[in-house]
Amino acid sequence: MYILEAHASDAWSIVNNTKIKLAIPTPRSLEERGLVASSCVRNLGIEMPAVIDNIDNTTEAAYTGWPDRLYLIDRDGRIAFKSGTGPWGFVPADLEAKLKQIAGGPGGAVSRLR
Repeated sequence: MYILEAHASDAWSIVNNTKIKLAIPTPRSLEERGLVASSCVRNLGIEMPAVIDNIDNTTEAAYTGWPDRLYLIDRDGRIAFKSGTGPWGFVPADLEAKLKQIAGGPGGAVSRLR
């Protein structure tokens, strides 16, 4: 889930972003947020589907997922897996193992996570 920009150049910019000339202003529309999110997915090499919070940030407010994390919600609507902080702390194999466990083991419905 791509939520509001953590270090927007017009809000809470950080020194490292300035050093690498990464200046992302706060998106003012859902279209702008989508462009920033797409860039983030490409630049970080994220290979899983990503969704975007609405411009009012209701998902971020409800779940406060900072810093980034991967969550797996089970069939009963409960959090079955919560990753370490990301994006560099994501361990896809851990999420894959949990998916297989939920799906019924190695022969379950989930055979590979991309």
